[in-house]
Amino acid sequence: MAHPRGGPERATIRRVAEVAGVSPSTVSRTFSHPHLLRPSTVERVSSVAAELGYVPDGSAQALKTGRRGVIGLVVPDIANAFFPPLIRAAQTAAEKAGLSTIIGDGNEDGTKEAAMVGRLRGQTDGIILASPRTREPVLRSLHEVTRLVLVNRDLAGVPRVLIDSAPGMRSCVRLLAGAGHTRIAYVNGPAASWSNGERLAAIEDACREHGIALTTLRARLPDHDGGRAAAAEVLELGVTAAIAFDDVLGQGLLAGLAERGVRVPHDFSLTACDDTVSATTYPPMTTVGCPIREAGVAAVELLVESLRGSDDGDGNGDGDRVRRLPAEMVVRGTVGRCRER
Repeated sequence: MAHPRGGPERATIRRVAEVAGVSPSTVSRTFSHPHLLRPSTVERVSSVAAELGYVPDGSAQALKTGRRGVIGLVVPDIANAFFPPLIRAAQTAAEKAGLSTIIGDGNEDGTKEAAMVGRLRGQTDGIILASPRTREPVLRSLHEVTRLVLVNRDLAGVPRVLIDSAPGMRSCVRLLAGAGHTRIAYVNGPAASWSNGERLAAIEDACREHGIALTTLRARLPDHDGGRAAAAEVLELGVTAAIAFDDVLGQGLLAGLAERGVRVPHDFSLTACDDTVSATTYPPMTTVGCPIREAGVAAVELLVESLRGSDDGDGNGDGDRVRRLPAEMVVRGTVGRCRER
């Protein structure tokens, strides 16, 4: 069919409904409340809509349903290797739920992060905060005015996804103890990071259990340059092994040690956490493998459940919901027998 001006006719909701063999209201629900329909129906209607080039009117939907069909996802550093797989997994899960995603970068600054959430409130149905640096009172205030789901921040009363890296960190200490190391260092991540506190606490407990002397280095940004700079501090301590907050810091530390002629694992042992770049370092780095993609999917599921609870008249649908995902040590090639330096 032709448009009055001579171009192709714009696909309408009625046309999509006719081709898909459903009612116009079913087409509308496919894009506004897909969880109310069978997955097969959502898939069929979405396929027909894509084929016909139908684009739902977002502003009309928002007026009718009170929903925008958009969620926010804010991370502290989009360049950190931990966050791209989380973002991709969350976007895919959101698309399956009929939602679009706006991505924000807090630049490792809790104040900027909170301000970004404030700006996104009016554009989204809810926001996922991954590894937030925002102070607890501010987070609670934000939760009162918008739907929040946290990743790697344990805040009672706010839906959250927690990657439990503590057992893996204890395994790293146990591995180092078994290799004869009695003096090790921990290279801290950001001071405002909940994960950093959890990892350090687990390492401290394991060091006490195995009689290992632990020295902690000052908090720093988790990037390659931070890890390289930490190499000089680590060597001055006289320790024989180190555990880095994450893979990116570990990668930088590995490079800094190599620049100083220190061979890993012959002269020095090293482990890290997250399993983002450790398989591609030289030598491949022993680390704690974290289910990053699963965390992104789980966060979207929690947010969708919260929205569904609101649609069903169950208040904000939140409660104290938490998903815990286990992380385990992955042994590679950066831990060797202790050689006193």
